[in-house]
Amino acid sequence: MRIVCISDTHQMHRNIEVPDGDVLIHAGDITGHGVERWVVDFNNWLGELPHKHKIVIAGNHDFIFENHPEHARSLITNATYLEDSGVEIEGFKFWGSPWSTEFGSWAFMGNELRLADKYSKIPDDTNILITHGAPYGMMDEVARIWDRNEDKHVGSRALVRALQRLDHLRLHVFGHIHEAAGTWVNPQNGRTFVNAATCDLSYHPVNPPVVVELV
Repeated sequence: MRIVCISDTHQMHRNIEVPDGDVLIHAGDITGHGVERWVVDFNNWLGELPHKHKIVIAGNHDFIFENHPEHARSLITNATYLEDSGVEIEGFKFWGSPWSTEFGSWAFMGNELRLADKYSKIPDDTNILITHGAPYGMMDEVARIWDRNEDKHVGSRALVRALQRLDHLRLHVFGHIHEAAGTWVNPQNGRTFVNAATCDLSYHPVNPPVVVELV
């Protein structure tokens, strides 16, 4: 299975060259501030892409999905929208969750206790996990902090604990921290981790989609 990973497109989706594949994953932050017309345009754009399967989750900028969930979900007709839910495609089990660690007043954020509750819903047999937020210590380092006592790593420790029980995990796709985009393959178990953030800190779509082949 050829999986194409993007995230944090922030309304710049039409400026991205997306390679073909079996599954397109978008790991959240479709919009800048959750405006409906951008969700509609994003959905139309998805319909123009050739991928047989498309999976989308929300991110902390996508307020409409948290504030008006039924209406927002109805706008996504050209992809499978996941929110603490899953889907099986060609024998692979996908799970999507929009949550990330707290800062400011953004959507789908929580403290570690709340995140632990959300991530406890991830089935043990998940093969491909999609979250908006990163796990702590993995492609989650911010470029700047406002207090010198703050930790530059802003991922979730609760997500790390959740990953430890997923024995069948093959791929984890996330985004959120634009400046930490990249890919890492765990040499011990072959698991692939992708921070698929498309936009940089200036919200320019400079990072190309990441393609992962799963057999």
